[in-house]
Amino acid sequence: MKWSRELKIARRSVQTAIKAASMIAKAQARLPTAVRRTPAGVTGRTEVSGFGSNPGRLSMYVHVPPQPPADGAPLVVLLHGCGQTAAAFAHDTGWVALADRLGFPLLLPEQIGENNQGRCFNWFRPAHVQRGVGEAASIRQMVAAAIERFGSDPARVYLAGLSAGAAMTAALLAAYPDVFAAGAAVAGLPVGAAASTSEALIRMAEAGPPRLPAAWAELVRSAAPSGYTGSWPRLSIWRGEADRVVDPANSRLLAEQWSALHGLDSGQTVDAERHREIWGSRGQPAVELWTLPDLAHVWPAGAATRIADFWGVRG
Repeated sequence: MKWSRELKIARRSVQTAIKAASMIAKAQARLPTAVRRTPAGVTGRTEVSGFGSNPGRLSMYVHVPPQPPADGAPLVVLLHGCGQTAAAFAHDTGWVALADRLGFPLLLPEQIGENNQGRCFNWFRPAHVQRGVGEAASIRQMVAAAIERFGSDPARVYLAGLSAGAAMTAALLAAYPDVFAAGAAVAGLPVGAAASTSEALIRMAEAGPPRLPAAWAELVRSAAPSGYTGSWPRLSIWRGEADRVVDPANSRLLAEQWSALHGLDSGQTVDAERHREIWGSRGQPAVELWTLPDLAHVWPAGAATRIADFWGVRG
């Protein structure tokens, strides 16, 4: 009986993984051309080399607003989704327009096909999400280089991502809570949800595994520097209930993980019409969760402005 049950679980896991892989392929095929390459007219993007040892072999780009950023301006780091380019992602999500209006630079790490065939950040591989190694270390080196280049305020470094970029965002906030003040995850997954390609595909299709919020929070603490006693980054979370690529329930787990990390047991709905929940004070919540009923696996229109407002980045 035990073997029969385990075989059923294994068969179900394989079927779930195949389903997830199929959905990813279909989603990438549906990506508009403008998302796959830099749109015409996009300016201000510069590639930066020599920013560090780059153990994750990522490319570094920056977007500089027309008026040079003032010393002490915030720095926003954006992590694209699978199959996207950094510049197109920044442009299509509204971050370029917002950065130009408010006068802050954008740091745009970009994945390469040699690292991941789908050009996804490797959010599920321990060798790329742990502090000081792989892609996580490359992005940390980029942040240090960008702070020096623009004179950015090291206490106001923010991080946002979509899908694989969102999962990588959560992993980086856990590994470098002393570097990032806050983050935003759209269609992401909680820290520690997967540690291999097969687990990643399964968890994208079906959120889990079952854990209490405190256990999820412990996975974040274990990723942080040993003995870390500082504050934890705040987090804005967005999910679309029409998402067929990443199970929207993952965003709920992410909210439970980060609210427990901040010592907050229950949230409150502050905008029923737009389905926004918060944990913490109304003025500056530690965690917020937006649930959009008709949103598929895409960046929500207008989300960049709301996320910047949540971070406290205003004109």
